[in-house]
Amino acid sequence: MQLGDRQHKLAYAYAVAAVVLWATAASAFKIALRHLDVLPLLLVASATSTAVLFLYLAASNKLRLLRLFTRKDWLWSAGLGFLNPFVYYVVIFNAYSLLQAQEAQPINFVWPLTLVLLSIPILHQRIRPASILAILISFLGVIVIATHPHRPADLLAFRFTSGPGVALALGSTVVWALFWVLNTKDRHDEAVRLFANFLFATGYVLGLVLALGSAGALPWQGLLGGVYIGLFEMGITFLVWLKALRSAKTTAHVVNLIYLVPFLSLLLIGLVLGEEIQASTVVGLILIVAGILLQRAFG
Repeated sequence: MQLGDRQHKLAYAYAVAAVVLWATAASAFKIALRHLDVLPLLLVASATSTAVLFLYLAASNKLRLLRLFTRKDWLWSAGLGFLNPFVYYVVIFNAYSLLQAQEAQPINFVWPLTLVLLSIPILHQRIRPASILAILISFLGVIVIATHPHRPADLLAFRFTSGPGVALALGSTVVWALFWVLNTKDRHDEAVRLFANFLFATGYVLGLVLALGSAGALPWQGLLGGVYIGLFEMGITFLVWLKALRSAKTTAHVVNLIYLVPFLSLLLIGLVLGEEIQASTVVGLILIVAGILLQRAFG
């Protein structure tokens, strides 16, 4: 086997590992939120991810790159860290606390099209007809998931299972898309800048927890859930995904695997959480992914 082929297969192995780990996130969120409130859970998860990223930077001799940060760089990371992980996970955890996992997870996956919408005012990009169609298809999928209609006419009633939950899930896509746009302007090493973001975010969450006095007792189930989320939703999985992208001949083939995440996630939600996966959830998710693929192909 040639070195290039071996490296490409290794890239797929890393990508599949990342996809499987990310697919467990929705179930982990719901389980952890049974035992911890949003802020304590985020504190444990963010602190865990910060520690993991610090160890990675130390092991890869990248801590020295932090010395290259100027005051402006640190302020930039403080702002990005406020967006993600601080605000993003506060919003998405609250969405999961109000919705079923099978609702929150697919709705959150619509962020690539939210990114298209944000690129109009922020990046001054023109939107094509194909993009408009893609957005309409995906947001139809969101409505299907949020309303669970028994007949087409039910879609027009807009009877959401939880209006605030749907609003938060959609709001999380805005926060993530905004973070994505701003993060492209940061030219530092990906792992280094992510560590800086998490370092600030952990400080924000800790300060808020202390100010609100919301720490309380940390049951071991919630603590374990927070550590799991910090390891496999925020920290290690990002590094594994980054390794996959760097090892691949072309990133497009690897990136396409990300579309397996919501479908694998639904499978785990049914098996682990015991949620009865409704047909409307599957139909809505197919519409969301179809819209995203249409945007990628023609937008």
